[in-house]
Amino acid sequence: MEQSSGFLSVATASPRLKVADPGYNQAVISDLAQSAARQGVSLLLLPELCLTAYTAGDLFFQQTLLDEAEAALAELSRQSKDWGSLVLVAGLPLRHAQRLFNCACVIQGGQILAAIPKRQLPNSWEFYENRWFTSGEVLDGQAATVTVGEQTVPLGQQLLALPLTAEDTLLIGIEICEDLWVPQPPSTQLALRGARLILNLSASNELVGKSTYRRQLVQQQSGRLNAAYLYADAGPDESTTDLVFAGHSLIAENGRLLAETPLFANSGPALQIAQLDLRHLAAERWHNKGFASQSAGLSPLPQVRLPQSGSCVPWDKLERQLPPQPFVPTDPLTLDERCREIFAIQAAGLAKRLRHTGARHAVIGISGGLDSTLALLVCCQAYTLLNWPLSDIMGVTMPGFGTTKLTHSNATRLMESLGVSVKEISISAAVRQHFQDIGHDPAVQDITYENSQARERTQILMDLANQAGGLVIGTGDLSELALGWCTYNADQISMYNVNVSIPKTLVKHLVNWRARQAEAMGQTETARLLDAILATPISPELLPPDENGQIAQHTEATTGPYELHDFFLYYMLRFGDSPERVFHLACQAFRDRSDYPPAVILKWLKNFYRRFFSQQFKRSCMPDGPKVGTVSLSPRGDWRMPSDASAQIWLERLDELEKGL
Repeated sequence: MEQSSGFLSVATASPRLKVADPGYNQAVISDLAQSAARQGVSLLLLPELCLTAYTAGDLFFQQTLLDEAEAALAELSRQSKDWGSLVLVAGLPLRHAQRLFNCACVIQGGQILAAIPKRQLPNSWEFYENRWFTSGEVLDGQAATVTVGEQTVPLGQQLLALPLTAEDTLLIGIEICEDLWVPQPPSTQLALRGARLILNLSASNELVGKSTYRRQLVQQQSGRLNAAYLYADAGPDESTTDLVFAGHSLIAENGRLLAETPLFANSGPALQIAQLDLRHLAAERWHNKGFASQSAGLSPLPQVRLPQSGSCVPWDKLERQLPPQPFVPTDPLTLDERCREIFAIQAAGLAKRLRHTGARHAVIGISGGLDSTLALLVCCQAYTLLNWPLSDIMGVTMPGFGTTKLTHSNATRLMESLGVSVKEISISAAVRQHFQDIGHDPAVQDITYENSQARERTQILMDLANQAGGLVIGTGDLSELALGWCTYNADQISMYNVNVSIPKTLVKHLVNWRARQAEAMGQTETARLLDAILATPISPELLPPDENGQIAQHTEATTGPYELHDFFLYYMLRFGDSPERVFHLACQAFRDRSDYPPAVILKWLKNFYRRFFSQQFKRSCMPDGPKVGTVSLSPRGDWRMPSDASAQIWLERLDELEKGL
């Protein structure tokens, strides 16, 4: 059973230092390390040359400064015995074989474990590092060491091995400032050799526009390497003789920015803390086969095993913000752009299929619900791209036993407002005849009662498409496919499904986005109808309405809330998370929701796994449709699963989890 959260607490800081005063700087750094340890931080990263200050200039030629820097490092090492398992990484100049190296030193539990020299020395414009330092590249292939106090420390490029659990050891790579800015950063090779966490001790002066580029650089490198990237920048206390430093530190994970210090934060040396999801980084590496292929034949690097294990954040101490709707961006501008892009992908996919087949008529069943509404809007956009008349889209409303006046009216009026052809065919008489043919009592409103209606509707659409020489456009979404909430050989099938990789939580936002567009373009009736559809409960409308004519069959009452299922689907499929981890992540994401206590989350998570496994046979023969995001269930692409796989071991884990609630 999985117990560890897989989250590691890390921090960066820009200490309030004095130039050329290692003793003072050491005391400030020690206070920072103690503070980090008290807050449960496992690793603290500080800037380049922070024990002396980066801007000491020709004072780096002074033996006094170098002696005091090494003495300060030795003192930090002694004090680190009181910091628990905290790993401290700080910068200073170190001497070796008549050369001076700009180094990152690693301290834990009273030991200086490694010294890693900078490889790329900037020596143009405002930088003159070749004047004082030698590149660490000269040490490649050597078993070099440096003596600090009474300790002999390995010197050179190496990986740090931080044990997390009996099964998992985190490899950490280090580069220094300019190393990141060159065409082939050392971090690339470090990642190929297994580093999931990259540390960068930096002294990057501030220029107009540089912070934006720096942020992009850190995010892109973390994304390219499927790694976490910590960047600790020198702060405003560096010398301002010629340059100004802003203390712009960053923490990124797989392309996503987790934490960032504001420029010129003069209030004090605050810790910038983030909790890294190491499990998800490992999952990304498993999926990215480029790591295996490009790392083949690389010579191994020395590894320094840290003597004390890192502690993963306990679940009850997890503070990282997890979006309850991972498919939906929280930033409104990003959401707007995402909707625009998804809508364009859907429409382009359908336009290509129509053009290829020569089918001029799209045939689509319109129920007045969210999914068919989105599919209809995509059809209209595809026809606009093709410069074909919207009247060639055949919208079909097929009222049955469960259809309400509200949804029927919304469906019909929406089609009219969009300018597509409207066709109405009631299924009631045909389904009653079918009940008579198969000997089914209509009073028995069971699965046969429901599925007969769904299959009758699909038969109508298929035959209409044959008549018109057109294509049946599918409307079912990703969430329904995951749960198997569709009738086999009915709404499960079509000739092209534009919604096939859109989760339900995102469908709502796409329809809302299109409603706001219609509103802005003066299409007030279309916008009003779309808003009305958004306010309609989710239902297949296969059971009769209640005594007031309202929808009686509510999908989420049977399957569970779609926002929970979309969350489960994202983490199970995207990262391969265990059921226990999915549960804990969901509890964290929905911790402020009183309607989703742990017992409710567990109930629907069990239902999710049962349905996901048992309904694979429907996905194994699903129609074509465009992939729009990182999660897809296409049997030809992202998800190849046997239809008779057992869910037993997943459900057993959840049963064990339930015993502890």
